Amino acid sequence: MKGELVENRIIVWNTTDAKSLFVNGYYGKPIGITKPKPDEINVPLILDLIEGYYLLEKSKIKIQYMKKNITQKEMLEICRREHHNFDKKYQVYKDFRDKGYIVNPGIKFGCDFAVYQKGPGIDHAPYLVQVYTSADTISSTSVVLAGRLATTVRKQFILAIPKVNKIDCLALDWWRA
Repeated sequence: MKGELVENRIIVWNTTDAKSLFVNGYYGKPIGITKPKPDEINVPLILDLIEGYYLLEKSKIKIQYMKKNITQKEMLEICRREHHNFDKKYQVYKDFRDKGYIVNPGIKFGCDFAVYQKGPGIDHAPYLVQVYTSADTISSTSVVLAGRLATTVRKQFILAIPKVNKIDCLALDWWRA
């Protein structure tokens, strides 16, 4: 399978490959389909850079720019330029993916990732994940805002702090008194 790097996205133009990537892991977003069902996908697929890099690392996709294959090292440099703290965010993304979770961008929830157990359209994402470094400070106001948002959308908020060989996760549960 191959994708084409277009600005800060990767487009899988071949609709058979696009359907395969979506059906076998819920990678990307089919163009023009807001709530895609696997049997409806007959359009190209847009991958974000983290998904594309993961698929490239797993040898499931080749990424081209101007008809030339991009190496994993070149793709890593592109990702680092485009994403603040890419290495940390990628470590968290990869950890959840490797454990069998479906990981989508969490931008609509104001966080880094929305994490599903089965996949969008099958279940709702039970987790919202924000990646922090061990040097980051987190204000109490930020914790309350994250908790209120997660509670409002019925999700658990997870603070993920990548370390050298592991990821520390702090899950916030909110109780009503």
